[in-house]
Amino acid sequence: MDPKQRRDLKSEALHRHGALNPTPERVTDPLFEGDEFFDSRDLVQVKYEMLRLVRTTDEAVSRACAAFGCSRPTFYKAQAAFTQRGLPGLVPSKRGPRGGHKLTREALERLDEALAADPSLTASELARIVGERFGVTVHPRTIQRALARKKGGRR
Repeated sequence: MDPKQRRDLKSEALHRHGALNPTPERVTDPLFEGDEFFDSRDLVQVKYEMLRLVRTTDEAVSRACAAFGCSRPTFYKAQAAFTQRGLPGLVPSKRGPRGGHKLTREALERLDEALAADPSLTASELARIVGERFGVTVHPRTIQRALARKKGGRR
């Protein structure tokens, strides 16, 4: 396979997994110059090598950050993640809430009660009920999806 094509496939894979370094041009450490193995586009590798440099040499954190194109807060965040979870801790995770954070178990139970009392309630009416009872604004489509998941047995 052509090396350029291989690099494009790697870029696609890194992007798909959220590990594509948005600023590879800022990585100036000599390790990433001229060696195909060390790839400044690979954010996990860049962070790992930055941490390794500081840990195994007397390199100052600020100098390592400059050489690897990262900020000091990024360094310390990566260091804590690596200490807690090892290499998987350096893999970027999806941002934002994980799953429904407005429709709690209590809210879903309240929806069940409301539907049991009146099965003709619309998603908009159910959203209003949740808003009044729990003080959160929930889109009617969110209600529909939650009820469909519950009906399908996925919760």
